[in-house]
Amino acid sequence: MPSKRLAQSRPPNPASRPLRTRVWGAGRLLFVSVAVAVTFGAFFLTGMRVANRAREVKVPELRGQAVADANRALASVGLIMKIDQRRADSKVPADHVLGQDPDPGTVLRRQRVIRVRVSEGQRDPFVPLVTGQADRTAEIMLAEDNIQIASRASIRSASYPSGVIIAQDPPVKSRSSRVSLLVNEGEGGTGFVMPDVIGTSGGRVVDILRRHGFRVTVGAEVTYPGLPPGVVVRQSPQAGYQISSGDAVVLEVSH
Repeated sequence: MPSKRLAQSRPPNPASRPLRTRVWGAGRLLFVSVAVAVTFGAFFLTGMRVANRAREVKVPELRGQAVADANRALASVGLIMKIDQRRADSKVPADHVLGQDPDPGTVLRRQRVIRVRVSEGQRDPFVPLVTGQADRTAEIMLAEDNIQIASRASIRSASYPSGVIIAQDPPVKSRSSRVSLLVNEGEGGTGFVMPDVIGTSGGRVVDILRRHGFRVTVGAEVTYPGLPPGVVVRQSPQAGYQISSGDAVVLEVSH
């Protein structure tokens, strides 16, 4: 009896599959690939947003804080402080923050620089030199620098002109809002009554008073409608005051 050879199984030929089956398999593979890519992209973008948000902080409020406290507040959120300017301020104590840039609440990346302006506190003005000036002139000079006369003492001496500042405390170029003055009243001599010179020619008044030994200063020229230039509109001392030779007289004339 002839032997029978066992038929060996062969893998199916892909080419023998129906076209519809092959197209469906390729479509499923493409769909899975796109889904995986979209999922990866979504996770990637989400991770990037989370990472960026982790690096972003809000700028804290610094105004009014001491410099050391403001520096600690910025360091706690990963920001850096830089003092951009210092200036005097009568309302904010020294070494406290006057302002900041950027403003509080601004969202920034960590390690960004925050610029601050810092107060130096109240700084008194420099005292001008008033020694050798007439009493009234010294008073005007100090008032222009917002310096008050704390006290005024006087002596009578022939060594200095009458009505002149012979000493001041504190000395020139010191910082202070108050000054004490020592005024020479001069030795007793012939007394005069200050006349009323308002409305008269300033040049003529200056000439007459100086001939009698008074130290006359034209303090200012002011605009006065209806008057020609050079007419006296104010005087110090006022008319009727007792004055002596060598005293200071200050006039203001029309411009």
